[in-house]
Amino acid sequence: MSDRTASRTALSVAAMRAYHQTFDGSPKILDDPIAAKLVGPAAISLVAATRTPLREQLRLHVLVRSRFAEDRLAAAVERGVRQFVSLGAGYDTFGYRQPAWARDLRIFEVDQPASQTAKRERLTAAGIEVPSNVMFVPIDFERTSLADGLLAGGFHADQAAFFSWLGVMMYLDRAAIDAVFRYVASLPPSSEIAFSFARPRRFFSLETPIALGAAALGEPWKSRFEPKTLAAILREHGFAAIDFLDARTANARYHPMRCGLPPMIRPSIGAATV
Repeated sequence: MSDRTASRTALSVAAMRAYHQTFDGSPKILDDPIAAKLVGPAAISLVAATRTPLREQLRLHVLVRSRFAEDRLAAAVERGVRQFVSLGAGYDTFGYRQPAWARDLRIFEVDQPASQTAKRERLTAAGIEVPSNVMFVPIDFERTSLADGLLAGGFHADQAAFFSWLGVMMYLDRAAIDAVFRYVASLPPSSEIAFSFARPRRFFSLETPIALGAAALGEPWKSRFEPKTLAAILREHGFAAIDFLDARTANARYHPMRCGLPPMIRPSIGAATV
């Protein structure tokens, strides 16, 4: 995928969140009443038609990683963070269903230009209003750094910020990953990044067909990490606190079996705080 082509996997991820709202039981892992309006019934029907044990684990991962990031964001807001950056925002809907505690946030949606244009067209077509505290930051990473792109979008690098980086890292090489971590680590104390990643194949063989499917859509995976390796990288960049979500915690906290989904097997979700 180039910066001039809209992501195709991003739409399927949003459709998984939309499907959860209507067809899974309660309590919901993630309450997202906007997703269905954004993706449309055809995308949701495709999720329903392709349910397999593998795809149910993927859908569970998508839901839990979003809920995890939003829970961490809420905690960051409590300690005074007032900037939220969604990196590779795709069709994320947090900005359009934001709770009362998020109203003082400045929300920056960062994505490559083609994907952001496609999202904005869908928002308009669905009649979804863009709140005044949501800013779109299109960045062609072949020409512009994250720091320069955010600066142009009104981001204040002298203030703490929370970054959500979900479903992106596996598509990047090590240099690009280091650049993101290095930038977040350079921000004031209390800044944080929540992220998801791909594990080596020997840890989770079911990831192989998922990766092959993404590659077939022109979005090949380029990186995989063991949590301990990723933790070492984060420490090298200067993060003070690093937390990985384990299966026991994920299943206890989000109760996936209560909504009809299987338990998590091996989460690949974490967060690091400056």
